[in-house]
Amino acid sequence: MRWKRSLQLTDVHCEGEIGRIVTGGFLDIPGDTMVKKLEHINTVDDQLIRLLMREPRGIPASHIVLLTPPTCKEADVGLIILAATRASAMSGSNVMCATTALIETGIIEMHEPETEIVFDTAAGLVRAVASCRDGKCERVSLDMPPAFAVALAEEVDTKAWGKIYYDVAFGGVFCAIVDVNQIGLSIEEKNARQLAEAGIMLKHIIDENRTTQHPTIDSIKGVAYVMFRNEEADGATRTCTTLPPGRVDRSPCGTGSNAVMSIRFARGQSSIGVTHQTRSIIDGEFTSTLKSVSQIGKYISTQTTISGRCWIFALTQVGMDPSDPFPNGFRLTDTWGGA
Repeated sequence: MRWKRSLQLTDVHCEGEIGRIVTGGFLDIPGDTMVKKLEHINTVDDQLIRLLMREPRGIPASHIVLLTPPTCKEADVGLIILAATRASAMSGSNVMCATTALIETGIIEMHEPETEIVFDTAAGLVRAVASCRDGKCERVSLDMPPAFAVALAEEVDTKAWGKIYYDVAFGGVFCAIVDVNQIGLSIEEKNARQLAEAGIMLKHIIDENRTTQHPTIDSIKGVAYVMFRNEEADGATRTCTTLPPGRVDRSPCGTGSNAVMSIRFARGQSSIGVTHQTRSIIDGEFTSTLKSVSQIGKYISTQTTISGRCWIFALTQVGMDPSDPFPNGFRLTDTWGGA
């Protein structure tokens, strides 16, 4: 081999959702804060997205997690999420994957019964606590960034479904949350393609009809995704988060679950100390516990701990040969969708 670049990835899934963690061969991203590092990838140099997310080296049903030196003394490691089209401030499932990868590969020493890692993200500090036994991270709990609802029962007119009502909340990124019965579908595996297409369509319609801006972080704006929800008979919330360019989250979605808790609090459906289950399209589960309430700008914010399970399934070496005809990768609509 004559690779001009080589990266070591630890491939992990969190309740079915794939997070590929760059655990070797990576250099730091310019910027003295995680917000500036995120902005650098999205506005200056997206080569890592093109290298790692696009085919033939990447797949749409995954994320890449970049680990960097932290930018504040309170954190152990910096973290940025590479999604299909841009870098993202935060992802709960991917932080759980990164925690599992760092501990189970020995990069951070495992301590039983618990190992703690503090991540520096563009959405704020995230404290991860891994429950460890016999060399395995059995469960990872995250103190998520403060979440807050910015709109409840807002409405938008659509050609496909008429008037749609939705909530908007920040849970690490902004998401619009829609009761799935409004589009005439149920959250089932057989409907994944239709749900993905509907979610991407609604995301664009909602973004065209409203301005969504974080009150203290200028670079976090706009709706990142649409999450469909349905309340289950046992009290859990069935979720289906739809992600660009057109797929569904296999996990219950950590940032979405965080947003769900803020909406439940805003609606008077939850209070401090209450635990709530979110359940994915393939029956993966996250457990969310509302810990406290505070204020961010004009919004009441909630602090929630969310936990789930992860498994390492591969160690991958990714490289680039100088003669490779696809150094920037490619995306085809048969796999990546029309979005």
